[in-house]
Amino acid sequence: MSVIYLLRHGQASFGAADYDVLSPVGHQQAKVLGEELRARGVKPAQVWAGTLARQRDTATATLAAAGIDLDCGTDARWDEYDHLGLVQALAAREQVDAPVSPRDFQALLDRALEDWIGNGLEVGATGTYTDFADRAFAALTEVAAGGDALVFTSGGVIAALCSRLMGAGVVAVNRVVVNAAITKIVVGRSGASLVSFNEHGHFEGANRELLTYR
Repeated sequence: MSVIYLLRHGQASFGAADYDVLSPVGHQQAKVLGEELRARGVKPAQVWAGTLARQRDTATATLAAAGIDLDCGTDARWDEYDHLGLVQALAAREQVDAPVSPRDFQALLDRALEDWIGNGLEVGATGTYTDFADRAFAALTEVAAGGDALVFTSGGVIAALCSRLMGAGVVAVNRVVVNAAITKIVVGRSGASLVSFNEHGHFEGANRELLTYR
C-alpha cells in the first residue's frame, strides 16, 4: 500500500505579468507546509512535481523546511490546466471585461470550467477535461507503484482526482482547494481511496494570515 500526499503549490502571482511565480506569501506557505510535514514525520520514498515554476519552487522550499533530502522528479501530467486560457476564451466569447480581482476571476473560472467539462471543449495543449483527468489518474497510478510519495501539483489536478474518487463535482472541489494544502490518497489492492482532502490546519492560529485560495 502506498500513501500519496498531493500538495498544492503556494500562492502564485495573480495579476502579474508572469503568473507562474510564487508570491512572497507563497514562499512562506511552502515553508510552513514543510514544517507541517516535518512535524508529522512524513518519510516519502519519492518526490514529484509538475513542470511549472510555482510547483517546482514550492517543492524546493517545502523539502528544505521538512528536512527531506530527495531529488524531485518532474512530470507534466501534474501540471495545471490552462486556467488563464479558459477564462480569456470565455471572456472573449461573451464580450465581458477581463476580471481584475481574485473574486471576479474565480466566478468567471467556475463558468469556464463548467463549459469546458460539460461541452467537451479542447483548450490548447491541455485538450479536453477528460484528457486532463485521465493523464492525472495515470500519473497517480504510476507514482503509487513506487511507494509513498509527495507530489507538488495544482488545484485543478487535485480537484480532478478527488472528484473522481468521491464522485463529486469538479467545480465545487476546485473552488475550495487551499494553497499549500495537503490531500492524502492511499493506493492498495482495492484501488485508490481518498483519505483526507484539503488539510490546512497549518494555516490556522499564528499562520492564519497565510490562508489563501488563489
